[in-house]
Amino acid sequence: TMSNKTMVTEFILQGFSEHPQYHVLLFSCFLSLYSVALTGNVLIILAITFNPGLHTPMYFFLFNLATMDIICTSSIMPKALKGLVSEKNFISFGGCMAQLYFLTWSASSELLLLTVMAYDRYAAICHPLHYSTMMSKAFCSMLAAGVWLLCAFNTAIHTGLMMRLSFCGPNIITHFFCEVPPLLLLSCSSTYANSVMIVLADAFYGILNFLMTIVSYGFIISSILKMRTSEGKQKAFSTCSSHLIVVCMYYTAVFYAYISPVSSYSAEKSKVAGVLYTMLSPTLNPLIYTLRNKEVKAALAKFFPFFRC
Repeated sequence: TMSNKTMVTEFILQGFSEHPQYHVLLFSCFLSLYSVALTGNVLIILAITFNPGLHTPMYFFLFNLATMDIICTSSIMPKALKGLVSEKNFISFGGCMAQLYFLTWSASSELLLLTVMAYDRYAAICHPLHYSTMMSKAFCSMLAAGVWLLCAFNTAIHTGLMMRLSFCGPNIITHFFCEVPPLLLLSCSSTYANSVMIVLADAFYGILNFLMTIVSYGFIISSILKMRTSEGKQKAFSTCSSHLIVVCMYYTAVFYAYISPVSSYSAEKSKVAGVLYTMLSPTLNPLIYTLRNKEVKAALAKFFPFFRC
């Protein structure tokens, strides 16, 4: 029966076509968010790269986070912006798979990196005398490389499983970018293997990662409460407050969108969550880490005097 059906060679991204009256407003908002996200994350990368005082584990991981944010938002924003000014937003099958790969790679890497950054804060606050040993340059490089490679491998499996599916019916993706749940709903072949991998990925990235972050912060809060001086408590909390805000923001979007079966997929809910973690999060991350961090602001002031204000 499959031979009598026409195989899909391109998809149509639905985007926000059901709300054409908001296209101009959405285009302006998305373009602004994308510009701020790119500018902010590039500035953080430059500040850390050219300032030896920021060559520490915390800023090394922040450098990686900024890189992931750039890949994440750049993998979907150009196409999303085009969709807001076009009557129909076509994307080839290969282009869709490429977008799916880079988005999933960067987003999953960010989840794993946030856990690594939580461990870094745990080592700094709970074991300050052994911090330099626990978070050596070689160990930090190994952690960062492990995050990138593990997530690249996991994403390759997801993308490979997606590419072997048959798409022979409707070709409208109910999202503004290529994503696993709406693509699975369009498949006319068995998606059992994909569903199993999604459950495993949800368990690892959404639950195990989250629990490891919670445990790290449990130890951190316990150590802060044991400090005798309020100045020490305030200083310790200030070193991890920015990371805690980013963790809460990112996991809220992920849990809202993905910790649920594919069968209960909601296009509107997924679009909202997609905006949160592909646009809002990469935009706010550099602002949160910059505005709350005197060292980063001082490093940026060397390039741009207005940061002294």
